[in-house]
Amino acid sequence: MGAAREPARILVVGGGYVGMYTALRLQKKLKHELKMGREGRGGVEIVLISPESYMTYQPFLPEAGAGNISPRHVVVPLRRVLPDCKILVGEAKAIDHAKRVATVQTLATEERDDTGPLQLGYDELVLAPGSISRALPIPGLADFGIGFKTVEEAIGLRNHVLEQLDIASSTRNPEIRDAALTFVFVGGGYAGVEALGELEDMARYACRYYHNLSPEEQKWILVEASDKILPEVGEEMGKYAVRELRGRNIDVRLETLLKSCEDRVAVLSDGSRHPCRTLVWTAGVKPHPILAATDLPLTERGSLRCAATLQIDGTEHAWAAGDAAAVPDLSAKDPDAECAPNAQHAVRQARVLGDNLAASLRGKPLTVYRHSYAGSVASLGLHKGVARVYGRKLKGYPAWFMHRVYHLSRVPTVNRKARVLAEWTLAGFFKREIVSLGSLEHPRAEFEMAAGEGRRPGDR
Repeated sequence: MGAAREPARILVVGGGYVGMYTALRLQKKLKHELKMGREGRGGVEIVLISPESYMTYQPFLPEAGAGNISPRHVVVPLRRVLPDCKILVGEAKAIDHAKRVATVQTLATEERDDTGPLQLGYDELVLAPGSISRALPIPGLADFGIGFKTVEEAIGLRNHVLEQLDIASSTRNPEIRDAALTFVFVGGGYAGVEALGELEDMARYACRYYHNLSPEEQKWILVEASDKILPEVGEEMGKYAVRELRGRNIDVRLETLLKSCEDRVAVLSDGSRHPCRTLVWTAGVKPHPILAATDLPLTERGSLRCAATLQIDGTEHAWAAGDAAAVPDLSAKDPDAECAPNAQHAVRQARVLGDNLAASLRGKPLTVYRHSYAGSVASLGLHKGVARVYGRKLKGYPAWFMHRVYHLSRVPTVNRKARVLAEWTLAGFFKREIVSLGSLEHPRAEFEMAAGEGRRPGDR
């Protein structure tokens, strides 16, 4: 029997759309090579690094925040869908592609001070860390702002909004009541508009269970720096979305900036001041910091410069797609156009990337990524939406229905599809849940209080 041979390692950095779907594609395309790797006969192994052990389906975050979908149904466990891959929960801190080594901070290295970061060698690199929220140096934003990019933030925001209704209902101070019932959202893209639409719907419904609150007392404000919202659905549908929101008594302020939110007071560039206890920041994203900690070529905006084959430009054995990559848009008339950083492109790019990486390992020719933008759908709350799909414009209930059908078809795994569909179906027969479970964010608080009562003065 011959000596065992080490498999070639494919390192996938990132467990989002591109990372998960690329690994899923590689599992399918490299079945034989993966089997050889497990048997010690060369072949390949796939290692995926992700800060979490799950992938979040972000289009469902607004519905999870509004309680329409259970939080566990908007996340996909990586170990279940990628049984042939090795999942390493951690975060890549630096990549030296010249040496083919990634520096990884794992949960174990965080727990023990005497061990340093893991140095992980690789043969092929797929860099797909996605993006992070872009927070500007606005006074008070770091102290009082709430993001909306993760499932934890979505559920935290739901609990927070319901808690504000409790505060408004119980206080005798009119200033505290007004601030608790004022909700400011900054950013008129998908995340901001859909989150505001769903949560306003939820809060409006919840008011019927408070003896001294009415929906008319709530003040919802959407702040957008440009002259339109939801640019992806087109100008006409964007204007309709503004009219729809304003028709629900939502204050939409275009060409307006947030200047400060110190002391829980939102100060806008139009001079208005809004005392509020809720400020949600969804004003854009920026490249993940790991990109700057590599020796790979970047664009002026800090994204990875890629070829249409999804190889990192001028670099062998390195691939990228999604938010982190500047990929040429071959379907556009402008030769310098790049693919938009959205889920529609990310999922399709991941499929081509997986096919090309497998082809590269086998010495076969590569294909280029080309996809004409199909359109966009956006929810404005329950039974309300806008859409522009293949040139057709929809609004109201048809658009909302298309939004649900499209994303149900795209959420990974049959398991998740069935659970989400079941929840939507049951929601048609039962009332909304309006319980705030904010205590989940501090699960030890009750025990710590009980344990503290038994301490003697001076104990530590």
